[in-house]
Amino acid sequence: MFMLPQGSAEAEGRSDENPIVLSGDKPSEFRNFLWALYSLPPVLRTVYSSSADLNLLIDIARISNKYSFKSLETWALDAVQEYVNRKPSPLLVGLSNSPVIPYSGTETSLASDPPHVIPGIESTTQLTSLIQLAQFCGHERLLSTMISLLRQLMGKSLQYAYLAMTLADDLDLRALRGAAYMEIMQKSTVVRRGGSTQAVPNEGELDDDGRLVISAAQQLRLLTGYWHLTRTWERLRVSPPHFVHASSCGATWHQHGCTQSWVEFWKDKTKHDAVLSLGLADVTGRLKQVQKDYDRWGSATYMHHDCRMAARRSIAELIRRVEEKLPDYFSDEGCDVDVQL
Repeated sequence: MFMLPQGSAEAEGRSDENPIVLSGDKPSEFRNFLWALYSLPPVLRTVYSSSADLNLLIDIARISNKYSFKSLETWALDAVQEYVNRKPSPLLVGLSNSPVIPYSGTETSLASDPPHVIPGIESTTQLTSLIQLAQFCGHERLLSTMISLLRQLMGKSLQYAYLAMTLADDLDLRALRGAAYMEIMQKSTVVRRGGSTQAVPNEGELDDDGRLVISAAQQLRLLTGYWHLTRTWERLRVSPPHFVHASSCGATWHQHGCTQSWVEFWKDKTKHDAVLSLGLADVTGRLKQVQKDYDRWGSATYMHHDCRMAARRSIAELIRRVEEKLPDYFSDEGCDVDVQL
């Protein structure tokens, strides 16, 4: 009945001179995507072999997600999951071969390594891409695997601890935030990046004194977490976690003596040198040390056997609750996250 004016510009895709422009995609990435679409099954099976190309699979998964090829996306992510889970993991082996800075002697060794950039930072690109991809595509198994892998790495290197902290912030990864911030708090000296006109290191680099440069928001979260954790310890050390006495305790034992023995143990061990040698904010570390002391306590004369087992479970439960709430200690809101006894 009527026709809208078409304009003078030729429609995209009509010729090689005027192709369809796929914004944000590299030719190599789209070529890998087409390889997955049109390759024969025997060729596709190579992604499960020892010679699999991880970058190829990452490209396929990302482009498939962008253009809603869900089955192809799932296939690629499952192949990545299988690749990462090999024993030993090719990804972990590759990362271990790159130079990193260990935690031992952090302040001295870092400060003596100009130009104060954490070595091996290029090796984190693939690890970052995999975590971002798993989170963006909602592939929980791969995300869980990658978080577990990064938690292993961040305990050995400042480089990966900073990466874990940054990814936890950028992607809102609760499973990573608490542990990453604790690693940085306990094992590194940090400084906020200044705004002076002088040349200063970028975030993630080291200043002239060997201190890790972080953002103002990250510094605030560290301070918030330290305040919450130290306050939590002050509350926890005052009185032991509660447990229900065994029914036979009241019948055959003096229950008050059982309780008193438990209270005295707790107050004594929370002041023990082994506990006090740990950082004031290391609540889980201190509780685990108390748990070790309890296991070495031997026969507690004034505690019923069943009550001793219940008391041990109460320590384990307290540790679990603190670890569960660890990400909240470093939250932006700074809410009250005290663990209830």
